[in-house]
Amino acid sequence: MRALFVMDPLSTVHVDKDSSYVLMLEWQARGGEVWHCLWQDCWVEGGEFCAQASRLQVGPRPKVADVLETATIRGSTLDAVFKRTDPPFDMGYVFSTYMLDAAAQHAVVVNDPSGLRDANEKMFILRYADLIPPTLVTRDMNKIKAFVADVGGKAVIKPWDGNGGRGIFVAQIGDRNFNSILETSTVQGTEHVMIQAFVPEVDSTGDKRIILVNGVPKGVFARIPPADDYRGNMHVGASVEACEMTPQDVHICERLAPYLFNRGMIFTGIDVIGGSLTEVNVTSPTGIQECTSLYGTRIDVDIIDAVLARRSA
Repeated sequence: MRALFVMDPLSTVHVDKDSSYVLMLEWQARGGEVWHCLWQDCWVEGGEFCAQASRLQVGPRPKVADVLETATIRGSTLDAVFKRTDPPFDMGYVFSTYMLDAAAQHAVVVNDPSGLRDANEKMFILRYADLIPPTLVTRDMNKIKAFVADVGGKAVIKPWDGNGGRGIFVAQIGDRNFNSILETSTVQGTEHVMIQAFVPEVDSTGDKRIILVNGVPKGVFARIPPADDYRGNMHVGASVEACEMTPQDVHICERLAPYLFNRGMIFTGIDVIGGSLTEVNVTSPTGIQECTSLYGTRIDVDIIDAVLARRSA
């Protein structure tokens, strides 16, 4: 078996947190070859996907990997491609998915390139308006001011193409920084942003991450923002706690499942605050190692099983 991980440089991998790391380890543990490259090292020749990639010996912790060789590999020799490049979801990212369309002719691509293009992590939730907080997408600062007033005077503003908490603000009427936040977020009214009503449960129960494999929930944990921050992202200091799925969480997953499964979204992570869906992570979701630490589960095994099942189908 041969798998190519198209992702960021190996120097960015955190062995105790990175989901890509444990996926590479599990693939290797099953006797498979693990290859790595940047998306910029990919090309299409004669209709076939190609990449200049490095074959790895992954681990053992705390080592990321040793490079065993570097060579040109072709899509016809691959069983799986894991697209694990972090956002931003810019045109470079979109272009990489067009090249991965060629890889998908031979290999299972996680997640499917067409699904990555269509299921933007912020905008995708608009398909499920009844599951999300009141939400507005605009670049018009007057519309934003009116919306914030309508939802109680407090809202979350986020870039539509961001990740990891980048560029997220809590805007509140009466804050003397309110206008400055709007100007900064929209780049003086020239760029669209997403604005959502503030969900106060984030302060008590946190931002719940649910990990799904083929649309089926396999793990859940709460990310509690630090006292000096609103963001529930782990790399800005949020703590991770065990929690349980609520009936509303189950309902949200059941609503999303058909789309995720049919569009080849094998590994996704959704964010839920106070029973409202706030984001669907499809590009490079995390949380596998957190679930292993909290519950002893092995979602990496579930994902590789799902990939191999699709490969043999």
